[in-house]
Amino acid sequence: MASMNVRSGDTVEIIVGGVEDFGKRGKVIVADPKTGRVIVEGLNMVTKHKKPRSAQEQGGKVERPRAIDVSNVMLVCPKCGKATRVAHVLGDHGKFVRACKKCGAKIDVKEEKKQVKKQTKTAAKTASKKSKAVKPAAEE
Repeated sequence: MASMNVRSGDTVEIIVGGVEDFGKRGKVIVADPKTGRVIVEGLNMVTKHKKPRSAQEQGGKVERPRAIDVSNVMLVCPKCGKATRVAHVLGDHGKFVRACKKCGAKIDVKEEKKQVKKQTKTAAKTASKKSKAVKPAAEE
Protein backbone atom coordinates (compact mmCIF):
# COMPACT_ATOMS: atom_id res chain seq x y z
CA MET A 1 0.00 0.00 0.00
CA ALA A 2 1.55 3.26 -1.13
CA SER A 3 1.00 6.68 0.33
CA MET A 4 -0.41 9.01 -2.30
CA ASN A 5 -0.11 12.77 -2.61
CA VAL A 6 -2.78 12.86 -5.32
CA ARG A 7 -6.50 12.76 -4.59
CA SER A 8 -9.58 12.62 -6.79
CA GLY A 9 -10.47 16.06 -8.12
CA ASP A 10 -6.83 17.19 -8.37
CA THR A 11 -5.31 18.38 -11.64
CA VAL A 12 -2.24 16.36 -12.60
CA GLU A 13 0.32 16.35 -15.40
CA ILE A 14 1.66 13.15 -16.95
CA ILE A 15 5.45 13.17 -16.59
CA VAL A 16 6.30 9.75 -18.09
CA GLY A 17 4.90 7.75 -20.96
CA GLY A 18 4.05 7.71 -24.63
CA VAL A 19 4.41 10.64 -26.98
CA GLU A 20 0.65 11.17 -27.23
CA ASP A 21 -0.01 11.79 -23.50
CA PHE A 22 3.35 13.06 -22.21
CA GLY A 23 3.03 16.56 -20.73
CA LYS A 24 -0.78 16.67 -20.90
CA ARG A 25 -2.91 17.69 -17.94
CA GLY A 26 -6.20 16.33 -16.71
CA LYS A 27 -8.44 15.92 -13.69
CA VAL A 28 -8.16 12.81 -11.51
CA ILE A 29 -11.42 10.85 -11.59
CA VAL A 30 -10.40 7.92 -9.35
CA ALA A 31 -7.45 7.59 -6.98
CA ASP A 32 -6.83 4.08 -5.62
CA PRO A 33 -4.27 4.02 -2.78
CA LYS A 34 -4.32 0.21 -2.49
CA THR A 35 -2.95 -0.29 -5.99
CA GLY A 36 -1.18 3.08 -6.21
CA ARG A 37 -2.91 4.03 -9.46
CA VAL A 38 -5.04 6.94 -10.69
CA ILE A 39 -7.47 7.38 -13.58
CA VAL A 40 -7.13 10.75 -15.32
CA GLU A 41 -10.04 12.16 -17.32
CA GLY A 42 -9.43 12.02 -21.08
CA LEU A 43 -5.84 10.70 -20.86
CA ASN A 44 -4.29 7.25 -21.37
CA MET A 45 -7.31 6.19 -23.43
CA VAL A 46 -7.64 2.57 -24.59
CA THR A 47 -10.07 1.04 -27.07
CA LYS A 48 -12.20 -1.82 -25.80
CA HIS A 49 -14.22 -3.98 -28.18
CA LYS A 50 -17.63 -4.47 -26.61
CA LYS A 51 -19.79 -7.39 -27.66
CA PRO A 52 -23.56 -6.91 -27.44
CA ARG A 53 -24.97 -9.16 -24.71
CA SER A 54 -28.62 -8.78 -25.72
CA ALA A 55 -30.63 -7.67 -28.76
CA GLN A 56 -31.16 -4.18 -27.31
CA GLU A 57 -27.49 -3.63 -26.44
CA GLN A 58 -25.16 -2.18 -29.03
CA GLY A 59 -21.63 -3.45 -29.57
CA GLY A 60 -18.61 -1.69 -31.00
CA LYS A 61 -15.40 0.05 -30.05
CA VAL A 62 -15.53 1.93 -26.76
CA GLU A 63 -12.79 4.30 -25.63
CA ARG A 64 -12.20 4.55 -21.90
CA PRO A 65 -9.43 5.89 -19.67
CA ARG A 66 -6.93 3.43 -18.25
CA ALA A 67 -5.26 3.63 -14.85
CA ILE A 68 -1.79 5.21 -14.57
CA ASP A 69 0.70 4.58 -11.80
CA VAL A 70 0.77 7.48 -9.35
CA SER A 71 4.54 7.83 -9.81
CA ASN A 72 3.97 8.78 -13.46
CA VAL A 73 1.85 11.84 -12.68
CA MET A 74 2.69 15.07 -10.88
CA LEU A 75 0.28 17.36 -9.05
CA VAL A 76 -0.36 20.78 -10.62
CA CYS A 77 -0.47 23.66 -8.12
CA PRO A 78 -3.79 25.55 -8.40
CA LYS A 79 -2.08 28.85 -7.50
CA CYS A 80 1.10 28.92 -9.63
CA GLY A 81 -0.04 26.43 -12.30
CA LYS A 82 3.22 24.46 -12.30
CA ALA A 83 3.69 20.73 -11.87
CA THR A 84 5.18 20.32 -8.42
CA ARG A 85 6.13 17.88 -5.74
CA VAL A 86 4.00 17.90 -2.60
CA ALA A 87 5.12 19.15 0.80
CA HIS A 88 3.21 18.40 3.99
CA VAL A 89 3.05 21.43 6.27
CA LEU A 90 1.27 21.93 9.56
CA GLY A 91 -2.03 23.75 8.96
CA ASP A 92 -3.75 26.35 11.10
CA HIS A 93 -5.62 23.77 13.15
CA GLY A 94 -2.91 21.25 13.93
CA LYS A 95 -3.47 18.98 10.94
CA PHE A 96 -1.02 18.45 8.12
CA VAL A 97 -2.09 19.79 4.73
CA ARG A 98 -0.58 19.46 1.27
CA ALA A 99 1.44 22.40 -0.05
CA CYS A 100 3.27 23.32 -3.26
CA LYS A 101 7.06 22.90 -3.11
CA LYS A 102 7.58 25.74 -5.62
CA CYS A 103 5.36 28.57 -4.34
CA GLY A 104 4.43 27.27 -0.87
CA ALA A 105 0.67 27.65 -1.40
CA LYS A 106 -1.59 25.30 0.56
CA ILE A 107 -3.48 22.93 -1.71
CA ASP A 108 -6.05 21.61 0.79
CA VAL A 109 -7.52 24.98 1.79
CA LYS A 110 -11.13 23.92 1.08
CA GLU A 111 -10.78 20.76 3.16
CA GLU A 112 -9.23 22.75 5.99
CA LYS A 113 -12.22 25.14 5.98
CA LYS A 114 -14.60 22.17 6.11
CA GLN A 115 -12.74 20.80 9.14
CA VAL A 116 -12.98 24.17 10.88
CA LYS A 117 -16.76 24.30 10.29
CA LYS A 118 -17.13 20.74 11.59
CA GLN A 119 -15.08 21.54 14.70
CA THR A 120 -17.07 24.69 15.46
CA LYS A 121 -20.38 22.82 15.07
CA THR A 122 -19.28 20.06 17.46
CA ALA A 123 -17.96 22.64 19.91
CA ALA A 124 -21.27 24.49 19.81
CA LYS A 125 -23.22 21.27 20.39
CA THR A 126 -21.09 20.28 23.39
CA ALA A 127 -21.36 23.81 24.81
CA SER A 128 -25.15 23.74 24.52
CA LYS A 129 -25.29 20.32 26.19
CA LYS A 130 -23.11 21.56 29.06
CA SER A 131 -25.27 24.67 29.52
CA LYS A 132 -28.43 22.54 29.61
CA ALA A 133 -26.84 20.26 32.20
CA VAL A 134 -25.82 23.22 34.37
CA LYS A 135 -29.25 24.94 34.39
CA PRO A 136 -31.19 22.21 36.27
CA ALA A 137 -28.47 22.04 38.90
CA ALA A 138 -28.69 25.82 39.45
CA GLU A 139 -32.49 25.70 39.84
CA GLU A 140 -32.40 23.13 42.64
